[in-house]
Amino acid sequence: MDRALKIKLFFIFALFITALFFHKEILNAPLYVEYHYDNLRVMISSICFGVIFSTAIYNLALSRYLKSLVHLYYALAQLATLLFLINLDSLNISPFDEIFGIKNSLFFDISQIAMLIFSLLFIREFIASYSEKKLDRLINLIIYIALADLLITLIFSKSIITKLIPIFIPIWLVLSEAWRKSKNIDLPFYYLILGWSIVILIVALEYLGAIKYFGVAFPFLHIALAMDSVILSLAISYKFKLLEDERARVQNILLQQSRLASMGEMISIIAHQWRQPLNFLSFSLMGIKKRCDDEKVLELIEKSDTQLQHMSKTIDHFREFYSPSKSKGYFDAKEAILRAIEISMKDVKLCEKEPMQLYGNQNEFEQVILNIIKNSFDIKKDALVQICIDRSVISIKDDCGGIKEQNLQKIFEPYFSTKNSSDGIGLYIAKMIIEQEMKGVLEVKNKENGVEFTIQFS
Repeated sequence: MDRALKIKLFFIFALFITALFFHKEILNAPLYVEYHYDNLRVMISSICFGVIFSTAIYNLALSRYLKSLVHLYYALAQLATLLFLINLDSLNISPFDEIFGIKNSLFFDISQIAMLIFSLLFIREFIASYSEKKLDRLINLIIYIALADLLITLIFSKSIITKLIPIFIPIWLVLSEAWRKSKNIDLPFYYLILGWSIVILIVALEYLGAIKYFGVAFPFLHIALAMDSVILSLAISYKFKLLEDERARVQNILLQQSRLASMGEMISIIAHQWRQPLNFLSFSLMGIKKRCDDEKVLELIEKSDTQLQHMSKTIDHFREFYSPSKSKGYFDAKEAILRAIEISMKDVKLCEKEPMQLYGNQNEFEQVILNIIKNSFDIKKDALVQICIDRSVISIKDDCGGIKEQNLQKIFEPYFSTKNSSDGIGLYIAKMIIEQEMKGVLEVKNKENGVEFTIQFS
């Protein structure tokens, strides 16, 4: 447990001890009609009820369709919130006290505890991809305490813990820790914080008596909870979209790796079948060399043996290239590009102005280079492709006529291709490898009579 969390827990514990000194006043606080709403306020409150109920049903339907715990817990939290507001209004606001007719503090306490439990379950599922697992223990501890308070409420018809420690405090504790420990915070996470911040602010002002002090009778809490419903529904939907995009990206990479694995198995079989004949030819040439004195024949034998060694080395390169591996390390950019050129079996010019060391998976980088080279030669069989290494930038140029302007920004999108025989994921995966796996930038632009791909590393 770090220092920041200890300070927060000490603050909550101090608040709990302070509340114990006033437990009689807190636990026995009278419940009576405190506010009267006119028609406008009743209408605003009713609209807020409708918003909360609609988002609950919407998320409940999505949870059934998507089999998603996030949607399920949020739907249950919204239903508990709706029951909480109905009970609160029945006890404190007219004419809702007559409309709803629920004047039972037991229902009020149960709905409040249920709102806390389901809200925490929702937050736990929502932040699972952001926060460390250590946060689960904190959330589970609060849920166990809330369940204990629920049991106390059912036995004694009155809650104890949630009366002494308002529910917005443990929610604030979890959200503040999630914010502090989360990595790669995105827009859905900001929505989560924004929605709950509005609610916590209004509830805190109500709890401290600030709104009551100014004598303002307005459904601030209803509006805050309705806004929270809309904002968090947007957060869940956006997060689901991001997860779907990430799932599609992973599936594309797995598909590419599966293809490479299948090709690697095939090449391994071919290499095994070729290895013995190549060795036989090499030994045969050595035998002939020992029994021959003709210089021209010896020179021819030397060249033949060199070719055999080159064939053996090429087979090894193919097998290594098509063997999927996620191991990362430092490698020489020129060496990796030369291997990709060799695999492509095309005439590609390479210049190196300054050596470059890269960190990542060498096979994946070679696949990026090979994919770009292959695209050029697919368009033009006698393409002139030039690759230049200059400090932190690798440029790949061709003379294949360039890309139409309307397609220039689409070529990195999945399933987009201008070729009939292409599945459109090659350049998409290439961009993912460079930008997400190697932390570089892959861009393309038209230049002269062709295109130029640039790979830049910081």
